Amino acid sequence: MKRPSMRLRSGVFALSVSLATILSAVPGLMHPALADDTVTVPDAPVVIRQQDIPPPATANAQPAKIEMPSVSVPDAPVVIRTQDLPAQAAQPEAPLPVAIDTPFAAPKAAGIVVAAPTPPAAKPNLDPAVERPNVDTTPTASIPQPTPPKSEPAKTADAPTLSNEALKDAAQTYAQAELPHGRASEAALRKTRDEILAFYAARDDAPLWIENGAWSPAAQSAVDQLAHAGDDGLNVDGYPIPSLRGASAADLAQAELRLSEAIVAYGQQAGGSRIDPIKLSPLLSAKPQVARVDEILTQVSAAANAGDALQNFNPPQPGYRALRDKLAELRHEQAGKDGGDRATIRIPLGPVLKIGMQDTRVPLIRTRLGLDGTPAAQKPEDLLYDTRVADAVADFQRSSGLPASGTLTPRTISALSGGEPHKLEAELLANMERWRWVPRDMGEEHIEVNIPDFTVRVIEDGQVIHRARAIVGKPDRQTPIFSNTMQFLIVNPSWNVPQSIIKKEMLPKLAEDPDYLTKHGYEVTQHGNTISVRQPPGERNALGHIKFMFPNDYSVYLHDTPTRNLFANDYRAYSHGCVRVDQPMSLAGIVLGPQSGWTEQRIKGLIGRGERTIPLPKPLPIHIMYFTTYVDENGKLIVRDDIYGHDRKVEAALGLQG
Repeated sequence: MKRPSMRLRSGVFALSVSLATILSAVPGLMHPALADDTVTVPDAPVVIRQQDIPPPATANAQPAKIEMPSVSVPDAPVVIRTQDLPAQAAQPEAPLPVAIDTPFAAPKAAGIVVAAPTPPAAKPNLDPAVERPNVDTTPTASIPQPTPPKSEPAKTADAPTLSNEALKDAAQTYAQAELPHGRASEAALRKTRDEILAFYAARDDAPLWIENGAWSPAAQSAVDQLAHAGDDGLNVDGYPIPSLRGASAADLAQAELRLSEAIVAYGQQAGGSRIDPIKLSPLLSAKPQVARVDEILTQVSAAANAGDALQNFNPPQPGYRALRDKLAELRHEQAGKDGGDRATIRIPLGPVLKIGMQDTRVPLIRTRLGLDGTPAAQKPEDLLYDTRVADAVADFQRSSGLPASGTLTPRTISALSGGEPHKLEAELLANMERWRWVPRDMGEEHIEVNIPDFTVRVIEDGQVIHRARAIVGKPDRQTPIFSNTMQFLIVNPSWNVPQSIIKKEMLPKLAEDPDYLTKHGYEVTQHGNTISVRQPPGERNALGHIKFMFPNDYSVYLHDTPTRNLFANDYRAYSHGCVRVDQPMSLAGIVLGPQSGWTEQRIKGLIGRGERTIPLPKPLPIHIMYFTTYVDENGKLIVRDDIYGHDRKVEAALGLQG
């Protein structure tokens, strides 16, 4: 008999023994089940000891000696396979009826311990020469399945899918379905539905948003952006997104179309579709940039991130985004975070306060403006209206469009106490809406006139390169709001007085003083029943020494003025509609540019030498705008008076007035 060997490979105790010899030699060890095709291994481990093995049948042969050293074996199971068993030297034995591939726990002392778990009840049918594969037979029903996201319900193999035919069949039902709730007219809503159906028809009614009966990743991204429409002051609450749980093929088709309708509503609102400015005032001729239905659906569905593509229909200008951030901050404060209770502090009316005075309202002012201290403080030093308080008041006055004197006036108290969060939120939303009327591309270099701020700015590559004070139209002679391009300027201009000014202002004065026009240097010509009035160039000319021309239907322009003392006033709505600018020669040098050869000094040298037209090297965009709230270069929110009442009109149109 060949002596068995014991090997230790890679930390695993491997035993090769003639199992057939051992089992046949030990009385009572052979299990009766070995006679069958099925082997049932007892639960208790079988222990084979050396002294239990009888001597061989040959008389002269010596018994095989099995030495079982005590070994420390790793936890990995040890497997005995029939192909590992050596052949018998004397006489081969028949193979066992089954191949054995049974894990067992290795012994801790001499001897062999075979611990075999109970095999599955199913009857194995394995070839003795093939190793049994290590297969997990755990029933699949017991394996936990991943939970699908809430926005995309799990679909079974037989769940309905959305086909082109189903979408085509849904067109009539969708066209006649109840319209969304909103401020758009019924005609506009039905027109949008017709355009959505035409868009799908042009693509053979292929779905955009539903795949395998569930919302696609693009759809989920768009739905997430729709849920945040309020961040941009939009309202798509009237466009609910249907659930797909348990949806039939017809339901899926309606859901597909409803999502497209909501996406279009967002995209068009973001472009300014909710308000037609000209209906609010004939002087609001700015044109919202509203995208077409097919543009919106094509761009959003084809984008790598549908939500971002949808959000991008909002104004791209930094001024808009800064107001959007301030709106988020205000709402954060209203939620009771980051000291939002400061805005609820009310300052009682009382005497005017100046530096050095004491008053019980000072602690309230400190808290309201974010300085140290508490509203209840009553120590003498807490009641002092000192330089630090006055500076904070001056900053507040400046940002609120008040004279920045640092003195606590009744008007300042009203501003401090009357800036209710809901009122400021409505103002922010109204101004964000007006940004939708501004061209998306304002020009790398352009001029901005902000009427409520009484300023003119020149912007180059996003930076302010020139700023000047402005005088704008009176409330009854408002400066119109529009965009155009400046093309040339005129030095030593004459002024052809508009007929409206002749009728409303000059004729009444002529009735009182027939020499009025002559005394003021006007030239009068008559053509039938019509008279024309012209003021020649000179020091008394109402246009000053220069005017900046951008031909428009309103006959307004930027110009100099002989009454420059008015620029010292904080309130500067005095003109007949044109925009008077401070430092006009400096502005002229900037808009002409150094490449033109026209410096500020050279332009001044033309004064008094006759009318001279100078074309700009290239047309320069100019935007006459109306923003009562904006964020300055230091990130501070500035609030101005609504001198023309445009805020109130926009708020009413958006339904923001209670």
